Amino acid sequence: METKHIIMLLAAVIIVVLPFIIYPGLGEKQGFFTGADSNAGSAIEQTGYHPWFKPIWEPPSGEIESLLFALQAAIGAFILGYFLGYYKNKKKDNQET
Repeated sequence: METKHIIMLLAAVIIVVLPFIIYPGLGEKQGFFTGADSNAGSAIEQTGYHPWFKPIWEPPSGEIESLLFALQAAIGAFILGYFLGYYKNKKKDNQET
C-alpha cells in the first residue's frame, strides 16, 4: 500500500472515532448524535399538527423499514453507477475513434 492510502485510511478512522473520544458516553442522552428525523418529529408534535392521511402500508418493524431504505439506496447507487460508467466509456470510445 502506498503512503497516501495509509494516510487517508488513518484520517478516515480519526474522523469516525474522534467524536466518541470527545463526547464519551453522552450519545443520544444530550442530543449530540440524534438525527434530523427525531428532532423534526418532536418539533412537529409541539405544534399540535395532525396528519391529513395515514400511510397505505407501514412496515411491521423498524428492521424491515431499514432494510427497505437500504435496498432503495442500493438500487439508486447501482443505477447511478451504471449510467456514470456507461457515459464515461461512451466518451472514451468516441475519443479513440
